[in-house]
Amino acid sequence: MKKLFAATMLLLAALTSVSAQKKPYSVTWKNFNTYSTRLPEVGKLATKPADGTGDSRWSIGCETLDRDYADFSQFKKYVGPLGVGYARIQSGWAKCEPEKGKYDFAWLDEIVDGLNAQGVRPWMCLCYGNPLYGADRNLGSGLFMTDEVMKAWRKYVRETVKHYGDRVAMWEIWNEPNLRSKNNPEIYAEMLIATAEEIRKVDKKAVIIGFGLSGVPLAWPREVMEILKAKKKVDLIDMVSFHPYYPNPDFATTDIIALDSLMKSYSPKIKLFQGETGCPSILEYGHAMNHYEWSEYKQAKWDLRRMANDFNLEIMSNIFTMVDLQYDNMLQSFGLIRMNLLKKVVYLRPSYYAVQNMASLLTTKVFPFELEVSHNCPREISIVGVKDDSGKAVGAMLWYSDQMPTDVLEKDNVNMVIKGLELNDPVYVEPITGKVHEMKSLILRGGKSGGDIRLTGFPMWDSPVFIMERKSVSLQ
Repeated sequence: MKKLFAATMLLLAALTSVSAQKKPYSVTWKNFNTYSTRLPEVGKLATKPADGTGDSRWSIGCETLDRDYADFSQFKKYVGPLGVGYARIQSGWAKCEPEKGKYDFAWLDEIVDGLNAQGVRPWMCLCYGNPLYGADRNLGSGLFMTDEVMKAWRKYVRETVKHYGDRVAMWEIWNEPNLRSKNNPEIYAEMLIATAEEIRKVDKKAVIIGFGLSGVPLAWPREVMEILKAKKKVDLIDMVSFHPYYPNPDFATTDIIALDSLMKSYSPKIKLFQGETGCPSILEYGHAMNHYEWSEYKQAKWDLRRMANDFNLEIMSNIFTMVDLQYDNMLQSFGLIRMNLLKKVVYLRPSYYAVQNMASLLTTKVFPFELEVSHNCPREISIVGVKDDSGKAVGAMLWYSDQMPTDVLEKDNVNMVIKGLELNDPVYVEPITGKVHEMKSLILRGGKSGGDIRLTGFPMWDSPVFIMERKSVSLQ
């Protein structure tokens, strides 16, 4: 029966692949483009590939390659064109040290070099154990308890950091240590200090990212930081990463601000890094945000709302994940790229294009500022101003933020006044499709006087849309 099942799955995967060749896009993508907006279209956003400078606030997840849940060779050509500056990968101790004391980085070299060659800077999570030393290599695995394992781990860290030299500059210490109750704060603090010290022995300029928290807790990291403070080791940490899987991404904001305040109380230099979060594209019964009726429509909207919030919070941000992952129990659907059971590309999801467009709009050359909007809509609208590096306003983004994203494609026509925004020649930008539209018909006469813009019938929905100065938008 097992052989029959395996053969059936392979046949289905092959059929899916053939189908994808004939129709390499999703119906979802076609529908997004159909229901874009009623405004005259003037063009589409010109997106840019990664430029290799690391001059980006955006990162993409390329996780689980250490456990072969995906095949890097199948999707690597799509990473650079996404336009993000960074990619998160896991070091894979068990895969790098298949025999005690013997290291094989060839598989990881392919990933690191493949990303760097496209201008995407890898940052590496040092996490999970090695069964050779009796340690667990799985998600939520227990931290090391014995001197023997810790000694082997220290050596592995040194060899890894030494091997990658200037190819990897950012190192994250573990993944979601608070996920497992046996990983108490005292054990993680010991692990953090030991690992950070080994990194700094090899690379004094390395950026060290602590925690990789599951969720956005406060009590657990506070206990760790108190231990680091007592040992005078707080300065080992440059950044703190966390994983805010909230069904409504906007509801995470208060908790993120609280976490930032907590970390700043120990050191003003510590920055936050939204290190892993994303949205499924189907109903899942395992993994984060399960038991919700997710879809490709909701996924694209969710990812953009997470990016919009992270931009407003002025933190680095990582989207989970580049491709669907073939876990032991299921094919996880968080990928910007739909994969089949053979780990091959089927098509690029709308979320891929959405992240690509968002990365091209929200570069490190623009910054958020506060704006106020009044409107005639019963929904709650979030608004974030966008200014250039000279401080001049170049636009704003708006979205419904009071509920989870929906499958609704039609936009509401909302009358509104945006206070404190002065634009000379604005256009309307929808970042999922990348379409740019004229919006002169929406601006009421005299509506740009006194720093206010008065709009009638403005197309709104539960995903960010932009009002941008025309000259600040690059078209294809």
